[in-house]
Amino acid sequence: MELKNDLILRAAAGEPTERTPVWLMRQAGRILPEYRAVRSSVSGFKELVETPELASEVTIQPVDILGVDAAIIFSDILVVPEAMGCTYEMIEQRGPIFPQTIQTPDDVKNLRVEEAHFQLHYVYEAIRITKRALNGRVPLIGFAGAPWTILAYMVEGSGSKTFSKARKLLYTSPELAHTLLDKITTVTINYLQAQVDAGAAMLQIFDSWAGILPPAHYHEFSTRYIARICDAITTVPVTVFAKGAFFALSEFAQLDCQTIGLDWNMNIADSRAAIGFNKTLQGNLDPCALYGSFDNIRQETIAMLQAFGPTRHIANLGHGVYPDTDPDKVKCFVDTIKEYSSKINEPQSVT
Repeated sequence: MELKNDLILRAAAGEPTERTPVWLMRQAGRILPEYRAVRSSVSGFKELVETPELASEVTIQPVDILGVDAAIIFSDILVVPEAMGCTYEMIEQRGPIFPQTIQTPDDVKNLRVEEAHFQLHYVYEAIRITKRALNGRVPLIGFAGAPWTILAYMVEGSGSKTFSKARKLLYTSPELAHTLLDKITTVTINYLQAQVDAGAAMLQIFDSWAGILPPAHYHEFSTRYIARICDAITTVPVTVFAKGAFFALSEFAQLDCQTIGLDWNMNIADSRAAIGFNKTLQGNLDPCALYGSFDNIRQETIAMLQAFGPTRHIANLGHGVYPDTDPDKVKCFVDTIKEYSSKINEPQSVT
């Protein structure tokens, strides 16, 4: 099926684009009343994730409503530990909770690995349905959590400001941590490849808790496993988004991926200097900028575009869009990128 809009894929490859492509992390979510209507028709978040037809419907909504240049499949990074046998509950206003955490070598030994990704058939079916429904309008992005972030939830048992239980494991039982990370990585590679087989045209690895590790631990317990995933996925572009990992940008330059996502605290010029021009950068407007006036949003967005320049850039926020953001403000961000970048983009590529 021929893509009518392949801007994001060309930008990831460093090819010329008529304008800067744009999408948003968490674009399929609570900012849209249309999403809330679908969500209210089911028992909760997990049922929505596990119902392919509904997951597809909310995946496509931001393409129709916001005019973004890519869809990202509606799912959650925590489907991977669940497929491995470490189940979670999504508690309203509180987030994910794991009734049973990973604490001992036996806990790790008992996890599913080789067959685990088959448990996630509902994600692949949602991708297939969405790919057909999009009919080539925009590419579909698949995703997974980075192994360190998945370990953090499996050991901690919930979200945390410090993830002290997970970080403690790295000091007290590093070999056990590596065994767990190895298993998560194997499952994640199989899962992402199955997403590609189902129709995902691009993948993103989310390392949401990268920034809580010291640099030496991040190198040992995260980057090496992200590198394994990047090495294994060879048929579609891969983006690595590691929130807070400003200290690892020069390491990311060595990854076999096409795009590096920046959070809103990462300086654009410094990041480009660390990563070089062989990779595309994604980001990185502060999500809170979308609480400002329409004029302020336009000014901040244009400043971001000027800082990145017209090549090797995929516009996005520096994290997921916050759930109480006005959809009209999000639309202003998207429209400003389209209008401004179409005037300044030059038909050349920096490689």
